[in-house]
Amino acid sequence: MVSAVSDSRLIIVEGPIGVGKSSLAQLLSAEMAGRLVLEKVEENPFLFRFYDEPGRFAFQTQLFFLLSRYGQLEALRQKDLFSQVTICDYFLPKDRIFAQLTLGDEELGLYDQVYSLLNPKLPRPDLVVYLSATTSVLMNRIRQRGRPYEKAISYDYLETVNEAYNRFFFQYEETPLLVVSTTDIDFVHRRSDLEDLIRQVQSQRAGKIYYNPVR
Repeated sequence: MVSAVSDSRLIIVEGPIGVGKSSLAQLLSAEMAGRLVLEKVEENPFLFRFYDEPGRFAFQTQLFFLLSRYGQLEALRQKDLFSQVTICDYFLPKDRIFAQLTLGDEELGLYDQVYSLLNPKLPRPDLVVYLSATTSVLMNRIRQRGRPYEKAISYDYLETVNEAYNRFFFQYEETPLLVVSTTDIDFVHRRSDLEDLIRQVQSQRAGKIYYNPVR
């Protein structure tokens, strides 16, 4: 087990569908003896229906995710979020990435009203770790893990999501950001890859750093 980052109390792991953010969050929390907060994806009752009929169920899906994510983080804040390192596998501002892709103008306007009330109340992360990969790698990982509700995800939809994530984090400057290319590494099954990545997380203190390991 490695020592925790002394001045990073809230670390966010983010990235597009299939990139491995939940896996990395679990590994980091174990290595750093931190509190783990995982997104409750499978509790969303609209998600199955969204992938089958996105136009019909997009708003319900996004609003459920927004309120669920906010509720988790607000509960943590009230329990003294900063008493130990907390690793979270989602970032509330990313919720709007999907909202912009899936909602019509009127629905997005209503969504933004709710979002603007909730987002300022949440704690600011000390570090955001953005995991990236090519769309073909993401698609392979999604197929390998075999989640039933992800079977309907198309390559075109995944590419659109991937490009939206890349645009968002290319412009992101609000907190320290570590951008990690995961296309050529396997931090789940190769201990050396995980240790290298943890060293990058521990050394990140400010600004934006790109970590692009190539085998």
